Amino acid sequence: MTDAHALRAGLRLDAAVEGLAVAFHGATARADETNCECHWGSARELALLKVPGVELDADLLRRTWQAPDWTDHASVLRRVLPQLAVAVVDSRTESFRYQDEIGLSLARGRWQDWPREQAAAVQEFLHAFWVNSLLTPGPVTHAEQALVLCAEASGSLSPWLDVWESVEHPTADRHLAEAVGMWAYDLLADELPWSTWHDKDDMLAVLTTWLTRHAATRLRARDTPDGLLQRLRLIGLAGPARWEDPHWPGHTYGV
Repeated sequence: MTDAHALRAGLRLDAAVEGLAVAFHGATARADETNCECHWGSARELALLKVPGVELDADLLRRTWQAPDWTDHASVLRRVLPQLAVAVVDSRTESFRYQDEIGLSLARGRWQDWPREQAAAVQEFLHAFWVNSLLTPGPVTHAEQALVLCAEASGSLSPWLDVWESVEHPTADRHLAEAVGMWAYDLLADELPWSTWHDKDDMLAVLTTWLTRHAATRLRARDTPDGLLQRLRLIGLAGPARWEDPHWPGHTYGV
């Protein structure tokens, strides 16, 4: 039986990917852009970035968005963004494995400051990608990776958690339970479960508050195992109240 919500999310994502292709049609790197042949790539590969629309091989695509030392990172990113978006949503591609770094690359490009139509296309892609990830069954890490990409790209976690809260669907709830299970070890040590170039303490506070305020009620309604609910409750406690609780899991954290 077709899931209408997931179908709509998939169609929205397809449209968002096409929207990027339209918004960045004809984009190229600057004519005087350079990079090190020893560490990035050849002069022939660099020349490809100065021609619009030429498909890059997977390795060159990754090297291009990953490089931190372009003279004009934003222009390079605009050149490859339509192809990169296709790679991001396809779990078979090389770039799919680097979603946290892709988020950082977008942040480095300061996409919110791009021309209005371009910034709007990026924003729509991020939202469509996130909603589709929440509604698509898959390996435990997929939704978590999508959240990290969106949070790192935008520099803010709250908008994406608000979307998660608004998506009332069994698959989104299953992703939530899986994420809590993945994140609990770090969160019980008061650590953010991923590396960030933004304000780590702020993101940790936002995530912890949201989980303890929203996730417990939602997961309890889904007959989530008591052990996971207890870990979620402990995340909302601090200091001795957490460590001395009878449900404290007894993790040994490195000093």
